[in-house]
Amino acid sequence: MKSRTEALREIATRTFDVCVIGAGATGAGCALDAQLRELETVLLDAGDFASATSSASTKLAHGGVRYLQEAVTNLDLGQLKVVRQALRERALMLQNAPHLVHPLEFVVPCFSRFELWYYGLGMKVYDWIAGKGKLADSRVLSPAEALGHIPSLKADHLVGAVAYQDGQFDDARYGVTLVKTFANVGGKVANYLRVVGFERGPDGNLLAAIAEDTLSNRRLHVRARVFVNATGPFSDAVRSLANPRALPRLVLSRGVHLFLPRDEGTSGALLIPRTEDGRVIFAIPWFGRLLVGTTDQETTLQDELVVSRAEAEYLLRHINRYSARQRTIGEIVGGFAGIRPLVRPRHAQATKKLIREHEVEVDQNSGLISILGGKWTTYRAMAEDTINIVQSKRGGPSRPSTTWQHLLAGAEGYGPDYWMQLAREHPLDESTARHLALKFGTDAPAVLDIAKDRPELYTPITEGALPIQAEVLYCIRQEMAVSIEDILSRRLGLQPYDWKLAIQAAPVVASHLAGELGWSDPQKDEAIRRYAAKIDRFLVAIGAVTN
Repeated sequence: MKSRTEALREIATRTFDVCVIGAGATGAGCALDAQLRELETVLLDAGDFASATSSASTKLAHGGVRYLQEAVTNLDLGQLKVVRQALRERALMLQNAPHLVHPLEFVVPCFSRFELWYYGLGMKVYDWIAGKGKLADSRVLSPAEALGHIPSLKADHLVGAVAYQDGQFDDARYGVTLVKTFANVGGKVANYLRVVGFERGPDGNLLAAIAEDTLSNRRLHVRARVFVNATGPFSDAVRSLANPRALPRLVLSRGVHLFLPRDEGTSGALLIPRTEDGRVIFAIPWFGRLLVGTTDQETTLQDELVVSRAEAEYLLRHINRYSARQRTIGEIVGGFAGIRPLVRPRHAQATKKLIREHEVEVDQNSGLISILGGKWTTYRAMAEDTINIVQSKRGGPSRPSTTWQHLLAGAEGYGPDYWMQLAREHPLDESTARHLALKFGTDAPAVLDIAKDRPELYTPITEGALPIQAEVLYCIRQEMAVSIEDILSRRLGLQPYDWKLAIQAAPVVASHLAGELGWSDPQKDEAIRRYAAKIDRFLVAIGAVTN
């Protein structure tokens, strides 16, 4: 990726075929699809890449067993359509980003023969819908086999379990990699560029987006022939900028996740199939931690995105019903909260009942194209549908999407043993080599090149963390990271994983940012203070204290 300064200069002086607003999963997917169809495309985001919904998921590339259950229970073909499409897209994610997406076995504990039959049959239907994209046959486990996968599972009255496979992926890193892939094929991109208005032609159609650089407070005009609104939970706000009479389309749902220490011997993920409010909850192994989520309640953009104590207690309460060892608030080491943008039909009453289908809307007054709703796993299909509409609106030659077969950055030449090559060619232990391979794939040597003449850059950013200092410099130089949170949250994933480690790593990250971006000592100190204060808000919200 080019430097942000250079990117802004190019963006301000050109007219693009397509301007995509929003660099989360769907926006980056739209930008990549358009650029691969030979449409000159620019991608903007008001914050950092993947900094909202796209880095706050349960990290599952899946069809959604809950949606399948809704489809069967309510004879809802819409839910079935979402499951079928998501399972197809799951296979493409595994194919195109094998360093970031991996199969994972899930265990559904059963405490009656009926449950064993019911969930066993359901997972066979899930396998059947996946077709050629099936990862493995689902199977029934004995109580001993279930406990072998999840030793902490409560054994009382356990009659067995159903095991099935789904996909797990690094959502924030995948989002950043999508942006890099777009830039690698010639796309122009900038973060921290907020659209605050539009210029219109005599016919009312949009000619330019007025964007504010939130780092310098300067404004620039981004000219394009077609504008795509892919801003997720902020879509209604952008729709209103283009057409003040546009009615809101979204309902926002809040979901939180926790990180807990993982019990020794746990190899599978736990699916809790029934909660007091009709949801499912997952407890998923994640780099030595246990990721637990999610909640679902209506929210607004004004709500602070921290994990409340009530939300944490809700998740722990349900996990503890299935666990032989009772988890407590004091064990929580990290977590995050996010917002899902859902398109609500008139008959739906609760967010947990909403279908995760997407809709492409064309505003007849301004020409703005908005992609609304959807889910992470179907981002590529959502982008394809959106750019099909872009092509029809723009006119000229129509080219099919090729994203279904386009490898993402770091995927070319990657295999499950790639980390061994890194360990042979560089002074890395196994854990660090595996970490780099999973974060950067075959782009990892470019990270390590930075440390060739500076051995200190092979050292971790803080004791107990896997990321090394060379990664920080790479993220600043090659991935437009400009803040401590950009690096620790989305590029390296340390912030949600462990709040304490993130606070400890912040001064090292800030020192590298200061050296690369020219910060003064007071600027660096203020950045560290602000970052620590943000993490403290998480700790205070759930009633924890820093050590």
